[in-house]
Amino acid sequence: MPLPAPSRLPRPPAPLSPRQPPGARWRRRLAGAALLVATLCAASLAAPPRNEGSRPYDKSHPFTVRSVATFDLPWALAFLPDGRMLVTEKTGQLYVVTAQGAKRRIAGVPAVTYSGQNGLLDVALSPAWRDDQAIYLTYVEAGTGANLALARARLDLDGAALRDLRVIWRATPDGNPRGGGKGGQPGGIIAFSPDGRYLFLTSGDRMRPETAQDNDLPLGKVLRMFPDGGTPPDNPWAEAGGARALMWTMGHRNPYGLAYAPDGRLWLHEMGPMGGDKLSVEAPGKNHGWPVVSYGDNYNGTPIPRPPTHPEFQEPVLYWTPVIAPAGMIFYRGDMFPQWRGSAFIGALRAQALVRVAFDGQGGAREANRWNMGARIRAVAEGPDGALWLLEDSSEGRLLRLTPAQEQ
Repeated sequence: MPLPAPSRLPRPPAPLSPRQPPGARWRRRLAGAALLVATLCAASLAAPPRNEGSRPYDKSHPFTVRSVATFDLPWALAFLPDGRMLVTEKTGQLYVVTAQGAKRRIAGVPAVTYSGQNGLLDVALSPAWRDDQAIYLTYVEAGTGANLALARARLDLDGAALRDLRVIWRATPDGNPRGGGKGGQPGGIIAFSPDGRYLFLTSGDRMRPETAQDNDLPLGKVLRMFPDGGTPPDNPWAEAGGARALMWTMGHRNPYGLAYAPDGRLWLHEMGPMGGDKLSVEAPGKNHGWPVVSYGDNYNGTPIPRPPTHPEFQEPVLYWTPVIAPAGMIFYRGDMFPQWRGSAFIGALRAQALVRVAFDGQGGAREANRWNMGARIRAVAEGPDGALWLLEDSSEGRLLRLTPAQEQ
């Protein structure tokens, strides 16, 4: 399968006509050479991605941690306008939870395939929640198909049930010659554009790396659609139809974080293989290179070419080798921790940490803090009052509320 063509250097100047004055040809050649030198210098001055993998834990926590409730393998949480939360369990349950920890199970959740990384995944409120009371769920469908699906339903809070559930997208075709979407790394993270017009969805490679470079398969991609599942006509490959029409970017492995920064940029993080977890800026039509390039190696020890060897691919802004196994991401906008406003908070499974990433306003980023939480952190959210909320990835995973250390 052909890959995108590499970037081209500036074209040489066109031949001059005989009517041009003496010396013009040489001036044109010098100008062309100067442009070429400037282009090469700019490329050489571009900052390489930062490797933050070996950053140590901070020596202390600037926050107080309070356990609010426990769940069986919780995966995601989303806040309702009244301060209650929706929490998914990978095993297939959805709960509405108060800030004090009271839980009520929601009926009508679709059946899921629960195994390994698969199950009930993300939950998000509709941008038009106050009008439609709709929520979105991602999950690996039950049955032989086991495809990643995105569904929309009306949440009846009084009746504690989902109504009118409808699958608006599923990962078909999945390219598995054995049939069905079996495999881990489903992705499944939902993010809405700030104006609420577009829904973005991450779709992992399902442990079949070749799918990430297949133009006809939705795996290993970030997708962009209307909230009803329709195709925006300005998508990069909208006119191609089929699975390709919804693709926004490609070449992804296991994307478990997707969020808009306050400046309007869309950021994504994904897990690498043995090394090479990364944080990148999303831009339409870009190819992020998996599995052709990586800052990690295969689990059997065989090397993978590094991204600089293929300039046609999108480089990350930073990466982690050794890995942290990032999961979940938000950009903080609240008042409770004003010093961190504009930072990204990322859960870390392997590192059992909460990670803060700071941004320089010019497209650069660095890991600013790494706090040891003593447990795998699956999800991060910001509460209405600016408190940070975390979910632990465990059969007795806690819902944690983080407030400034001086708060009692």
